[in-house]
Amino acid sequence: MKKQKALTIRDIAGAAGVSPATVSLVLNGKGEISGVTRARVLEAVASLNYVPRASRSSAEPSETLRFLKIAKHGHTVNRDHSVFISDYIDGMSAEATRRNYTLEVVSFEGQPISAVAESLAGAPISGVIALGTELTEADIRLIQGLGLPTVFIDTFYPVLDANFVDMNNEDAVHKVLARFHKQGYERVGFVASHVDTTNFRLRRDAFFTNMARLGLKVRESDILSVESTYDGAYLDTRAQLEGGLDLAECYFCTNDIIAYGFIRALKEHGVSIPDDVSVIGFDNLPQSATMEPALTTIEVSKRKIGYLAVTMLDDLINAAEPQPPVKMLVGADLVLRASHERGAARAANRRTSEARATKLPAD
Repeated sequence: MKKQKALTIRDIAGAAGVSPATVSLVLNGKGEISGVTRARVLEAVASLNYVPRASRSSAEPSETLRFLKIAKHGHTVNRDHSVFISDYIDGMSAEATRRNYTLEVVSFEGQPISAVAESLAGAPISGVIALGTELTEADIRLIQGLGLPTVFIDTFYPVLDANFVDMNNEDAVHKVLARFHKQGYERVGFVASHVDTTNFRLRRDAFFTNMARLGLKVRESDILSVESTYDGAYLDTRAQLEGGLDLAECYFCTNDIIAYGFIRALKEHGVSIPDDVSVIGFDNLPQSATMEPALTTIEVSKRKIGYLAVTMLDDLINAAEPQPPVKMLVGADLVLRASHERGAARAANRRTSEARATKLPAD
């Protein structure tokens, strides 16, 4: 088979409709180049899977790793999750220091992904860890196509040729539903979100998969959809309650922030947690332990994910030849608190009493 000719800057220039000199300036982060032109060049780089020569054979590579904190729309990456992100950074920082790297953090809020890619062109760094929470498949392809060793965290695409470290959503959701099932619940609801992120989709898929696995029936009326911010989840839940929502016995919420808004709306509607409705969240944010009642939730070690991302990135940087993509999933623990307990006992006792009543002889 004839070996494919290596791409050159001229190939990129032809695809982007610019001069080779312009491509060189963009890739090295130099020159007075318009944002539109830079974006066009970077898109050509990504679509052709071009790896700049400098990134392949740099004589003295930098010992700096860059963490990209990317909030494209802010519906999930925002100040409510600042502790969540800090845990990632703590894990990355400790392992980067141990491996003699410097970790720098660069934030992008509300900027196009082309601006993120532009910031990496010619940057004096050894590798990149990108927060993928709000990234699409196309975004990941664009960043991956720049040719830098890159690991994405807090997202997962099984068929993309990229490196991922994420939480095991299916395992985590199974722990939630198995707990409800063990307590004897029959109507298990799910508070989903119409905000499009990979982890949200994975948790939704895991809900249906694990309901079937546990032999639990899914009622479409028990699948709610709300906005992913605290205020948005509260307002959407309140509107559904005012519309006559028939509540399930218990609910799994896509994340803790959604659970906070959901519980607030339930309380204002006169619903007691957990006596009337039990709730379990996902993320174990600090407020979950101090709210009333304390929230039962899923804990995934964000520090562990950060540590693994640096470990994986170090392997990529030091590999003598191209490596196959690596995709790692970190398991979860269910942190038991008050928000799911007494309602289950009450439901079980009610069903037991009803069963006994049907067996009593007539007077």
